[in-house]
Formats: sequence, structure tokens, C-alpha cells
Amino acid sequence: MNKKQILSKIKNKLEVIYLYNNTDQIFLKLNNIINKYYNKPIIKSKRKKYGNKLFLSEKDSILITYGDSIKTSKEKPLKTLYRFLRKYIKNTITGVHILPFFPSSDDAFSIVDYRNVSPELGNWKDIQKIAKDYHLMADLVLNHVSKESKWFKGFLKGDKKYMNYFIAFNKKIDTNLVFRPRTNPLLTGFKTKKGLKYVWTTFSDNQVDLNFKNPDVLLEIIDLLLFYLSNGVEIIRLDAIGFLWKELGTSCFNLKNSHEIVKLLRLILSYVAPYAILITETNAPYKYNISYFGRGDESHMVYQVTLPLLVLDAFIREDTSHLQEFYKRIEPLKAGNLFFNFLASHDGINMISAKGLLTKKQSSNLINEVKKHNGLISYRSVPDGTKAPYELNINYFDAINNPNRKTPIAKEVKRFISSQSLIIANNGVPGVYIHSLIGSRNYLAGVKKTGIKRMINREKINFTRLEKQLRDKKSIRHNVLKNYLRLLDIRTKIPELNPFYKQKVIYSDKRLFIVSRLRKNKKLVVIINVSNDIISLSRYKGRTDLLSKRRFNGKVQPNGVYFLK
Repeated sequence: MNKKQILSKIKNKLEVIYLYNNTDQIFLKLNNIINKYYNKPIIKSKRKKYGNKLFLSEKDSILITYGDSIKTSKEKPLKTLYRFLRKYIKNTITGVHILPFFPSSDDAFSIVDYRNVSPELGNWKDIQKIAKDYHLMADLVLNHVSKESKWFKGFLKGDKKYMNYFIAFNKKIDTNLVFRPRTNPLLTGFKTKKGLKYVWTTFSDNQVDLNFKNPDVLLEIIDLLLFYLSNGVEIIRLDAIGFLWKELGTSCFNLKNSHEIVKLLRLILSYVAPYAILITETNAPYKYNISYFGRGDESHMVYQVTLPLLVLDAFIREDTSHLQEFYKRIEPLKAGNLFFNFLASHDGINMISAKGLLTKKQSSNLINEVKKHNGLISYRSVPDGTKAPYELNINYFDAINNPNRKTPIAKEVKRFISSQSLIIANNGVPGVYIHSLIGSRNYLAGVKKTGIKRMINREKINFTRLEKQLRDKKSIRHNVLKNYLRLLDIRTKIPELNPFYKQKVIYSDKRLFIVSRLRKNKKLVVIINVSNDIISLSRYKGRTDLLSKRRFNGKVQPNGVYFLK
């Protein structure tokens, strides 16, 4: 499409969202925003560098981290993060997802000020420096803002500009049909200049939902999107996108206009920054998750949110049956669409995403096993007034290895790295959480201190202490980092692992997960053993294993991983 055609489609999309209500004026304002950013130096240079193509290949993986996951008293955390990246990661990992680095009234996702870097972390120059060396991924937290934000304070004071920025009622209303990811009340009472108002708060009383029925809110968010790109961001994560549009009398989840807004953002990027990538985060069953691909006109990537739970289930039961079945159901993706494969993140391990894949008994057993590993369970409210498990809160290393058992470090590390190989083997782009990369354990002290279950996987680590542990060749941290980087480095050298190439899951012994990756007439077979057994597999005997650089002898070792040409 040429520029004129794209602008026409953008206007048409506004007409769909706002039902032709003042859409000429809305489009005029939007066009002014687009023109403001179109020739910004960084955006212009990246258009020239990348053109109209997605830049991702088998050489790319993305590190997920808070701006201050690694810190020292001697400098701002973003500088420390950059030093860690250049010293330990170098080019083995090519992308960095820095979780919200803006001033916030909680652990990053209650944004107070969208346009400034938190001074506790650093400044925009620090962000741009990282963006010069790595593909930078950043969050567009568009569903909600902090109650401490200028926007919401303006609402409380009766400022006309912000009166329609939020969803507020004069009295409590029936919201029983609304899908709930939490147990807290959906509506929170706030004293305003115009009296007590009950305001929509999906996730907490600190996070106030925005009203996208007001086009001024959408225009603000689009301006922010392009502002981030103008500062070097190349990948935009649309946080909590499924909750964006609200209609009373519905579940208010995954509604049509949430999808239409993603399509609009995709069109704007295709005009201003065709190299940029949209990724949607939806903690929902598979069919809802992939719905954000649209017809190839919505997000470029979606989180493979089912993978963390199914991989954990496979290692706990030493049985890949559910994992094999899940991948056999996956239909080939349209050109330009990719999965973002991850096992751990700043959140917990989502349980809703695997609905219908695990039996109730298996889900219950998995919950009990996580508790045995010192993990915690978060719940959500359901329409019948009860609570249901929502996510497992546990560090992934300790989810795979029971911290209460005395197991040799080498065996624990091998089992953990075996689990992580699933995000390498399967089609998509690997997303590696910082605490998985450096072999962290359950941070129970953080949970006790804050009362927040998710803190179990959000420890802030002193860089000096971390380096000391990484130098200790007998430590978990040293061995996890060394083996993880080796796994990622091998991937960069195997063209068959390009995220756009096809894959086929091969039916096998339930203790094994075997997948072939195809490139023209070339084939790579990846074998992963989730059990502690030695398993005979003669059909691949004699092939070269790219990991060990030896001939495969037909014996799959306990928790063994093989990349066979």
C-alpha cells in the first residue's frame, strides 16, 4: 500500500471504532500526530536501515528485565544494566525488553508519567544507548494509569480535560458478567470534586482503567507510541490489551474494538515505522491469544502463554503428552506472524491459558507440587462468587527443581537448561527472563517484605555480589549463565531455527519432545528428554549433534538435549 492508501485505511478504522462520530476531526488530529513524528531522526534512520521488513531471525532472542533488576550504589541501574549486557551477554542475545521504566506508583505498571524515565533508573540517554546496541522492546501500558498520575488527579479535581478519561459511575452497578483476573473489587470508590465516584479498576485500586470510548484517550496513547519509537524503541508490547474496551452486559474481555484498536496501531506503524513490531500480551486460552494476529493485520507477535505451564507439567510428570498434543493443534501462522516463546517473566505462570489441556486432577496436582517447591498461588474471582487459581507464583528454576531436596548442582542445572531448550526448539522468538538467565531462586524474603506474591520472581540483585557468584565455577549462577548462553549461541548458528520456518512435532515416547525444523530441503531434529531415564532412540543414530559436536549414539541421556543435523 502507498501512503495515501494507508491514511485512507486509518480513517476507515476510526469510523469503525467510533461509528462515524466526529471521525473527520479525530482523523485530522491523528494526522497531525503522525506528521509530528514521521521525520524524527531515529525513526527516519531506522526506516532506512530496516525498510519494510521484520528484522528477526535465528540470531535474535530477547532478554526480559526490569531496569533495576541488577543494580549497584555507584551508578544508575540503566547504566549497570548496559555494563552487564556488554560484559556478559554481548551479542548472544540481540534484544532487551526493559519492563516499564517510567515513574510508577508500584512495581512499574502503575504509570505516573508516561514521558519521562524514572530518575531512579536513569534518563532517555541511557535508554537510547541500550537501543543502539540492542533491539529495544518497551511496554505501552494502555489499559490503565496510576491513581497518582496527572490525568487521574485532574479527574478528581474536576478538570474538564480529564473528566471523560476514565470510566466512572455515581453508584455501584452490576458487573457480574465482567471477566476478572483478580479478586479485588472491579469498581473503586474515589472522592472527587463532584462527589463520590465508582471508578473502573480492573487490576487494583492503584491502576485506574482508561476510557477508550473517548477518542482523546486513544490519541494520547498513539502519541506515546510514536514518542517511544522516536527514542529508539523497535518492539512495542501492548500490555493487558484484552481488557481495553468495555461494554456493560458483556465480559469486557477481548471485545471487537480492542482488536480494531490494535489494527489501527498496526496501520499507523506501517506508515510511520514499518520496521516496528507490535506484540500483544493476553493471559487467555490459546484461541483468544492467537486472535490478536487477526488476519495478519493486528500484532506481529503474541506471547505463547500456554508454553510455561505445559513445559512445567511435562517436567513434573516426566510426560510430554499434553505438550505434544498442544503443538499438533497449532495451525501454521500467516507470513509475518510469530510466537514469542517464554517460560518465565515478571508475572507468574498463567493457568487460564491451558484451559482444556490439563484435567482438573492434573491441574490440582501441579498446584500441590508448586507448593511443595515453596511456590504460591494467586486467585481470581469467578461469576459464581468463588475463587479460581489464576497463576502459579514461583521462580522457574525452583519450579523445575524442588529446592527442599538435596540434589547435585550439575543435575539441577542440566534439568533446568533442558526445560529452557523448549523455547529454542519451537518456532518463534525466545524471550529469556533475567532471573532464568542468571539462575535465581525463589525470593521469599521479597514476598514477606511486600506481601506481593509476584515478588518471588522479582529480586533486585547487587551487581558486585552477582559478579562474585558468576565467578564461582561451582555456583548455580555461573553454570546456568554459561549453559544458557551456549544454548542461545548455538541457535544463532542454525538457519533451520529461523522463527519463520516450519516445524513438525514428531510423535514419540511420552518422555521425549521431538520436533523437526525445516528449511527448504534441510532438516534439523531437536530431541529433549524431560525424564531422568536413559531412552533408546535408534532412528537418529549416527547424526551429528550440534551441541556436543559428536555423533548421536542412539541413547538419549537423562534431561538430554540434542540438535541433530
